[in-house]
Amino acid sequence: MNKKTGTKGARLNINSYLWLIKPTHNTFFIMGLLTGKVALITGATRGIGRAIATKYATEGANIAFTYLSSEEAAQSLVAELEGLGVKAIGYRSDAASYDQAHTLVAEVQKEFGKIDILVHNAGITRDTLLMRMGEEMWDAVINTNLKSAYNITHAITSVMARQRSGSIIYMSSVVGLGGNAGQANYAASKAGLIALAKSVAKELGARGVRANCIAPGFIQTDMTAVLSDDIKASFVENISLRRAGTPEDVAGVALFLGSDMSAYVTGQTIACCGGMRG
Repeated sequence: MNKKTGTKGARLNINSYLWLIKPTHNTFFIMGLLTGKVALITGATRGIGRAIATKYATEGANIAFTYLSSEEAAQSLVAELEGLGVKAIGYRSDAASYDQAHTLVAEVQKEFGKIDILVHNAGITRDTLLMRMGEEMWDAVINTNLKSAYNITHAITSVMARQRSGSIIYMSSVVGLGGNAGQANYAASKAGLIALAKSVAKELGARGVRANCIAPGFIQTDMTAVLSDDIKASFVENISLRRAGTPEDVAGVALFLGSDMSAYVTGQTIACCGGMRG
């Protein structure tokens, strides 16, 4: 307690992760962990991507995001984020296109002036046993999940290197850590992201740029909603916390990696899986 003003000093509100600061006499302003930062999030109109965009906006970040098909979903997200008091723009962009990725980064840089955080979340699945997997199924997953990461990272590294700061976050998977029958293409793409993050961390660390991965486990999204109740129950039985994760659970990890709380964390993969056992 400040005896002269009768006000409390700076403190951390655990429930909202908001810092209270006092820039002027007897006046408090609420600032989020990402206030003043600009985040670019790929594949943000639903599921984990949308949860991250909302979490980041709640913490004060201005948001640029990509979508591929649903204009309605993109407009809905823009309205939601703007309602939280931040600037938000959606860009229709195919993550698997090298040219579109570079155009996207240039447009975001021009509009927002900088890019502090990249969350590469775009991804698809084409599941089947390897012996039944056609070349097109392999290529589709590798192009969307892994080559797209190269595309967007190649485009953004010069921006962050000039800034001498930045956080790159790749959305991997526990499948990328341990493999999974029927998902050889998906597992290979997600394992590739882990190795990419480690390499980018070593290449750009001297420029103040960090790169990390999140490896979600069994998360309640559109991708898992199609599974039968029996399959879902079998997954939950192998999770220490005995529940499926939520997109908001993953968003909490993304907030940590995007904020200055993880300023000394790079080249790492954080499993957000509730203690899932292989």
